[in-house]
Amino acid sequence: MSGLHPLLSPPESEALLLAQAQRLSGYTLGELAALAGIVTPKDLKRDKGWIGVLFEIWLGASAGSKPEQDFAALGVELKTIPVDSQGRPLETTFVCVAPLTGNSGVTWDTSHVRHKLKRVLWIPVEGERSIPLAERRVGSPLLWSPNEEEEQQLRLDWEELMDMIVLGQVERITARHGEFLQLRPKAANAKALTEAIGAQGQPILTLPRGFYLKKSFTRPLLERHFLIQSD
Repeated sequence: MSGLHPLLSPPESEALLLAQAQRLSGYTLGELAALAGIVTPKDLKRDKGWIGVLFEIWLGASAGSKPEQDFAALGVELKTIPVDSQGRPLETTFVCVAPLTGNSGVTWDTSHVRHKLKRVLWIPVEGERSIPLAERRVGSPLLWSPNEEEEQQLRLDWEELMDMIVLGQVERITARHGEFLQLRPKAANAKALTEAIGAQGQPILTLPRGFYLKKSFTRPLLERHFLIQSD
């Protein structure tokens, strides 16, 4: 572990970012937390974003909670992804909060979803609940941009979901809408309401929504890049 330390400022190139991420591969979350001087929680029930924060510290991420990529100067977004023993994703991946009003003139090309997903550093982490959080190992990182087919898949889902939002059908959208990209409530509690458009075009209050990548999108992505055998 000697010589391994968090980046104190954002990396100046993709190569430096990827090299630092590769250095972390094989370590446990507990080892990386101890080296960074932070406490590993017992579980993620009250610390849902803890793994992401740990990697932001190690990789010198700059965005924090700002609506830009984690490595804004490089145009790269950081996404940790919990995987099972076969390297398959265990859950959907949050992309960004969905805008429920003021969407006239917004296109896929100018959308926040496309902006967030045009360049992503994926870091797989063991995520099976039988493994204590501190003992979960970090996998090999992947620096990815969507190919033409992936971008088309995402665009079609985004356009379908945004059409429903604009037409006042936000409360009819379920997690089953969208083949690869879904829209789900994202709120700390049921009282955290936000404004949206109702079926008659009137303002309504509803739960905030977030865009998520389905496992049907991330699983083949990981399989292809890590040569994982499909069942």
